Amino acid sequence: MELNIDSRIELNNGIHIPIIGLGTWLLNGQSAYDAVSWALELGYRLIDTATIYENEREVGDAIHDSGISREEIFITTKVWKSDQGYDNTIEAFNKSLKKLGVEYIDLYLIHWPVPGKSLETWKAMERLYNESKARAIGVSNYNLHFLNELLENSNQIPTINQVEFSPFLYQKELLEFCDSKGIILEAYSPLTRGKKLKHHKIVEIAQKYNKSSAQILVRWGLQHKVIQIPKSGNENHLKDNINLFDFYLNESEIRELDNLNEDYRLVDDPVLYINE
Repeated sequence: MELNIDSRIELNNGIHIPIIGLGTWLLNGQSAYDAVSWALELGYRLIDTATIYENEREVGDAIHDSGISREEIFITTKVWKSDQGYDNTIEAFNKSLKKLGVEYIDLYLIHWPVPGKSLETWKAMERLYNESKARAIGVSNYNLHFLNELLENSNQIPTINQVEFSPFLYQKELLEFCDSKGIILEAYSPLTRGKKLKHHKIVEIAQKYNKSSAQILVRWGLQHKVIQIPKSGNENHLKDNINLFDFYLNESEIRELDNLNEDYRLVDDPVLYINE
């Protein structure tokens, strides 16, 4: 199937999420408002935020001011570590709802696993889902340990696991496990925050297709059926990040990029949280 900016993936509860969206980490105030406004104007329909980003109000304002119907826009936000636990999660969700100025969230995620609290947090999220306040619920930064723990102690399978994912952190085992359970992987920092854009193999493939290194990285992720949410507050970069539906990496190139894996992480390895 040919992909385009309007392509969506069906989640395990039957709703559909865009395959590419805007991440808003480190975008605050006017920069957050502008980035979301530009993205929506360009055709983005997935906007990812979180309580800890402190930009939910600006994200919500930009969505409201866009004039695009609420039903067309897929909003993700997340419950932070210090807000976890059953009652705290319900309270945090309601605060996010108010800041965003919407009546429901499309996808609500546990931002990080918190041993001793995340299972209760998940029960609260199941309640939010059952009450139709969140159309889908999922997790973020969950490795196999935390996923197995959750699956053994819950009624609802997460729809999404949002993790750091790029050719330099090709989490193949995690991807295959999630696929076997009907959980979709979603990649944050797919552009390695710019750290690996000059890698010779990325540059070589980019030159072949007359594309940027960033476009090659996002295209690689999409061809692994991993949702992409690159962050940018630059209008031109926002355009580039979705100008990648006119070429296709071949199998040899995909394998070459897969082999760049070096477990290169920009954020904590979730394994550090196991024995907290």
